[in-house]
Amino acid sequence: MHIKWNALAQTAGFSFGITVAVVAVFALGILALSRREAALSTAREAGTAPASGGRLALVGAYACFAVCAAAVGYGLMLIAGH
Repeated sequence: MHIKWNALAQTAGFSFGITVAVVAVFALGILALSRREAALSTAREAGTAPASGGRLALVGAYACFAVCAAAVGYGLMLIAGH
């Protein structure tokens, strides 16, 4: 039995890189939601209308979560095959 160590190392490295990227994008989504909540809370305490930055943070968070969901879906498609 011959193991292609180079291919194994490339696959492991790629998997690790994608995992780190998905976790980082998910963390950015959580950060965006957190900043939105902080902005809304500050606006409520001040009695003013929330700034449009809250809406932008929400859109950014949804985009981050959509990227994560797409990566997970693609991975499941690769595993399940046709």
